[in-house]
Amino acid sequence: MAGRLPKVLADDVVGSVLDCFSFQETDKAWHGGCLALAELGRRGLLLPLRLKEVVTVILKALIYDEKRGACSVGANVRDAACYVCWAFARAYEPQELKPFVTTISSALVIAAVFDRDVNCRRAASAAFQENVGRQGTFPHGIDILTAADYFAVGNISNCFLVISVFIAGFPEYTQSMIDHLLTMKINHWDGTIRELSAKALHNLAPRAPEYSATHVLPALLPMTLSPDLHVRHGAILSCAEIVHALYKLAAQRDRPVTDYLDEKVVQSLKQIHQQLHDRHLYRGLGGELMRQAVCVLIENLSLSRMPFKGDAVIDGWQWLINDTLRSLHLISSHSRQQIKDAAVSALSALCKEYYRKLPGEAGPAIEEELIPRYLAELQSPEAMTRCGFSSALGTLPDFLLRGRLQQVLTGLIAVTRISPKDVSFAEARRDGMRAISRICQTVGVKEDGTPDEAMCRENISEVYAALLDGMDDYTTDSRGDVGSCVREAAMTSLMDLTLLLAQTQPTLIAAPVCERIMCCVAQQASEKIDRIRAHAAHVFLTLLHFDSPPIPHVPHRGELEKLFPRSDMASVDWKAASQAFPLITQLLGLPTYRYYVLLGLAVSVGGLTASTIRHSTQSLFEYVKGIQSDPQALGNFSETLLQVFEDNLLNDRVSVSLLKMLNQLLANGCFDIFTTEENHHFCVKLLELCKEEIKKSKDIQKLLSSISVLCGMVQFCGDVRKKVLLQLFLLLCHSFPVIRKAAASQVYEMVLTYSDMVDADVLEEVMAVLSDTAWDEKLPVVRERRNRLCDLLGVPRPQLVPKPTVTEASPGS
Repeated sequence: MAGRLPKVLADDVVGSVLDCFSFQETDKAWHGGCLALAELGRRGLLLPLRLKEVVTVILKALIYDEKRGACSVGANVRDAACYVCWAFARAYEPQELKPFVTTISSALVIAAVFDRDVNCRRAASAAFQENVGRQGTFPHGIDILTAADYFAVGNISNCFLVISVFIAGFPEYTQSMIDHLLTMKINHWDGTIRELSAKALHNLAPRAPEYSATHVLPALLPMTLSPDLHVRHGAILSCAEIVHALYKLAAQRDRPVTDYLDEKVVQSLKQIHQQLHDRHLYRGLGGELMRQAVCVLIENLSLSRMPFKGDAVIDGWQWLINDTLRSLHLISSHSRQQIKDAAVSALSALCKEYYRKLPGEAGPAIEEELIPRYLAELQSPEAMTRCGFSSALGTLPDFLLRGRLQQVLTGLIAVTRISPKDVSFAEARRDGMRAISRICQTVGVKEDGTPDEAMCRENISEVYAALLDGMDDYTTDSRGDVGSCVREAAMTSLMDLTLLLAQTQPTLIAAPVCERIMCCVAQQASEKIDRIRAHAAHVFLTLLHFDSPPIPHVPHRGELEKLFPRSDMASVDWKAASQAFPLITQLLGLPTYRYYVLLGLAVSVGGLTASTIRHSTQSLFEYVKGIQSDPQALGNFSETLLQVFEDNLLNDRVSVSLLKMLNQLLANGCFDIFTTEENHHFCVKLLELCKEEIKKSKDIQKLLSSISVLCGMVQFCGDVRKKVLLQLFLLLCHSFPVIRKAAASQVYEMVLTYSDMVDADVLEEVMAVLSDTAWDEKLPVVRERRNRLCDLLGVPRPQLVPKPTVTEASPGS
């Protein structure tokens, strides 16, 4: 329409469109206005005289972001503003846009690097590329395009922390980028953007140190007390990051950080904690953000070696860290881990900088108070409090631990143990394991040292015992297998400690300990949880292939190196059951590992996940089929299998899965070689274990699995067959109708499969009794039909055991 109007009237249309760009208008008006301007510009209807006015509103549209409840609107506006810039690049001559090149290029770079929305970043990158190609006047256009192309800006962390640093190396963009972060991003509603902005300011500070010290920090400090929570949070994080960046810059020149900061800034930084505390800003939901931010501030100021040693502010910081760790159970679950990590990191930096009185010596007061207080908190009835203080003890510097090492280790080892009152405290046990490992790394190893000073011959066995006990933590609750995190931490800690000893004092690694480590890790590598299996494989292969120097006493090292060559293992995805189980089942051929791998495979083969069951079962069958021609190998395998069963009787986690695995092995003819021998030991022992496992059991899954195993055992000949049938006939009269029906159905299938075990003249009647009887009828009816089966098959009828009668005591007795 505007193209068919006179020039004056067409300009009126442009003026009306520009009226849409008012902050009284909604985002939809801004969006439509940007699209209209783009189309007008493309068609040459936007006169150069209007460019100054249009560019002004487009620059505002490129950063348009209006808060709406818990989120914001404006991504569509910013995307459309990028389209306007793209259209202008095609519509105007370079000379016409030259006055606006600096502002447009900076705005597009900022949008391409710092916008929250990936589509806006990509639109800005495309618009910048169009302007560089057609206008040719954008500063450093080609270099920037190479770093900030369409694909590179897809990752927001890469944009904030890497690409921004490269672009800020060009002076034309440095200050505008820092100013944008200061005014638009550190107060953003999205916490992730605030944290990335603070880190970006850290990375950009070396590009403009004087500007950061004299303009940015003074602007941020008043914002740390803003009534707006988001402003406060972003400002504190930014102060922390900028100060640390300036410290690193000063350290390169052997100067203190205070050379960049004036006294007023130093005092303001020192007062942030007390001012927040006085205003009660550590309470409530906002208090979570404040605690995390101030802990980051404490860490960075400590790392920056601010001149606060002996100042009262140190006690305030210590109080905040202690109170945060003690109150973790009151913090929302989604931010609990981040706050705990921030507090622990802050404590580590604080101790290293402000509690070292002389080189290598702690201040007496803090040593007497800190560790005993933290050890007492390890007995807290709150799991998260134990987590926090376990992690805190693990991060203490060596000069605080020396002289109290044995006391600290004893306290942490107590945390890793399972007791009836804290069986569900899996996270506390996990953090206890991690803390023990970190302490071992901190204090180092001295073979003939004292237990209070370093890891030595006297305390290393105690630590190994605690970590190995963690490998057996299979605690479950409403969340599932929560013990998996303890096992994962135990594996990592065992690996770290063993590598430390191998590099310093390999004589402290005892052969039985090394064997148990490798076997326990192999068991985890054959279990059903993909994450644990992959981590266990990593630990196993790291210990096996470590060569500086090699870990001593690794069982079957030569065979293992052939089975798991270093060159091939990098390409294996241990999380994929199809790749993991064919490799791990090879360990069944090594006597030392057979028991543990079979124990892990039992849980996988009898699990619930279809892919894990399929691939673990297939790998197990391939191994067993491969040893059919070797009676000794098959005998060793079957004996180990029975040993696993016997050791885990009534342990439902293993026994139910093991019964399912036994059913699969029997059904697939893996023990056919034993069926030719009457009353083979394997069948006799297996029947004994099955009877013990299901005795007085009311577990439906266990009973159903045992029926399948018993039906599979009928293929064995001799007197044991009648004992198996007797056990099955007992289940035909079980108190649960579902068990009776399942037993009858499977016995029917068993008779069809192994019809030669039944005389031909009674076969038809046996089949009729099994199929025609309503096995969910009342027990007297069912018992009569069951007894008929016993008679037909020559099995002794089970006898009812009379219940003991309770005689009433006489009044005079």
